[in-house]
Amino acid sequence: MPTTRDKGRDAERLAEAWLVHRGYVILDRNHATRSGEVDLVCRDGRVLCFVEVRSRAGRGHGAPEETVDRRKALRVVAAATDWARRHGSMDDDIRFDVLAVNGSGDAPGFELFQGAFDSSGGSPG
Repeated sequence: MPTTRDKGRDAERLAEAWLVHRGYVILDRNHATRSGEVDLVCRDGRVLCFVEVRSRAGRGHGAPEETVDRRKALRVVAAATDWARRHGSMDDDIRFDVLAVNGSGDAPGFELFQGAFDSSGGSPG
């Protein structure tokens, strides 16, 4: 029986393929620090994107994107900042996205929330 971690990694692989199909370039996967982790580091044109992948088999417990609260967002920001520092990308245009993977099996649905949060962990604007 697949663990929650296995399901998460499967969702990340599906998300990666979905993003590549839409023109994103994957730079890194699962960059982790003691402070947090970012699932996918990508380029969308000239923008450096840090993508948090969230999945749910069904909507009985809410939508996957609803699981990214301020605390989770700040953990992604910490890992993203570390990645950008290590790769000389601190001056790049940066965006924090959430990619929701809905369902499982042969035909999961995807919904991309570009700019889902900012570097303070809050909603932009």
